[in-house]
Amino acid sequence: MLNPTHWQRLAAALLYRDFRVMWMGACASSIGTWMQKVAQSWLMLTITGSPFYLGLDVFMGELPILLFILIGGVVADRWDRRRMLILSQFVQMSTAFILAGLVYGGIVQVWHILTLSFITGTAQAFGGPAYQSLLPSLVHKHDVPNAIALNSIQFNLARVIGPLLAGVALATYGSVLCFTLNGLSFFVVIASLMALHVEHTPPAAVRSIVKELRGGLAFVRQERAILTFTFLAFCTTMLAAPMLTLLPVFAQKVFNLGADGYSRMMAFSGAGAVLGATIVAWMGRSPGMRRTALIVQVALGMVLVAFASSRVLTLSYALLFLGSLAMMMVLSLLTSMVQLAAPDAMRGRVMSIYMVAFRGGMPIGSLAAGWVAAQTSAPLALAINGAALTVVVGLFAIRGRTMLFFKNRARE
Repeated sequence: MLNPTHWQRLAAALLYRDFRVMWMGACASSIGTWMQKVAQSWLMLTITGSPFYLGLDVFMGELPILLFILIGGVVADRWDRRRMLILSQFVQMSTAFILAGLVYGGIVQVWHILTLSFITGTAQAFGGPAYQSLLPSLVHKHDVPNAIALNSIQFNLARVIGPLLAGVALATYGSVLCFTLNGLSFFVVIASLMALHVEHTPPAAVRSIVKELRGGLAFVRQERAILTFTFLAFCTTMLAAPMLTLLPVFAQKVFNLGADGYSRMMAFSGAGAVLGATIVAWMGRSPGMRRTALIVQVALGMVLVAFASSRVLTLSYALLFLGSLAMMMVLSLLTSMVQLAAPDAMRGRVMSIYMVAFRGGMPIGSLAAGWVAAQTSAPLALAINGAALTVVVGLFAIRGRTMLFFKNRARE
């Protein structure tokens, strides 16, 4: 049982007023986001009946990350980060309401969904670096890993609550309610952003956006640790994230479940991710961060293979829980270490470069896995990804490219 000292260690970042305000606003919005994710995936599968279109929808939503996020990182260093975030929320709120209207009117088509996903992704390409850059300014540097982990906890608590609410909404009122509630949730996060006391005063722009972008790329290129963390994040999102993309197919085709069964699977995934983020929050800035990330990432690949092979629903629930736990631990640890390695003046650009890999791996992996699943089967596609993740990370360690994970531990 955790004593008061352990609880203080687990929730250290929540002692900061601005972090609490933003955490609660983000949590409300995240619940709406996960309601929409579940409803939108189920809607796409219902309309098309193809796992390829599930991957294509994820691809269209994440493609703007590859196209615009580097520019978004420069803008986050040059402009007011809070105002950028508010504008991003307004755009995402609008797309949610538009999709609700299209479905309510009975005129929604595949291209509508794909276009709105692209617009939403574009807003996130500019809001993401601003959010990641603003987060460390809300807490002391020592509490940055805890803040990032707690941020992951709220997002993944929403992965439990959102899909369960979506399952009820889909069964009673349909996807329109899910999209509408997501749109309404953005009012909460906008209010929380407006209530922040922290101010970000961007430096006077003395160089062009292109020159500042080149400066950020040059900095990351010289920082071997950041390059390593970025590569590992790309491997994780490209090969492990398709587990969630293909989950509706597992629910419908493998286990013969309906929308409520899919929402339960999403809830198990979210619960595992919450525990993974909680473990990282409790660890804080510990000497074992680097080695833990590498070991858990190898284990993640093995769990993916096991989940793809399982035909027992209860076992699949457990493996889904463990896989999401491992994935969240890896991504939270890698993100924390990149945040700590980036100076504040460069953080927007550094995080945008990291997020190209972090978010960019998702559309590439989802599109590829969706295509393979359409040609063969979803279990085979996911098993290939899990084996590839284990082999790639294992070889990366064996060949000595991650020696930084095992030395200079006192400086972590």
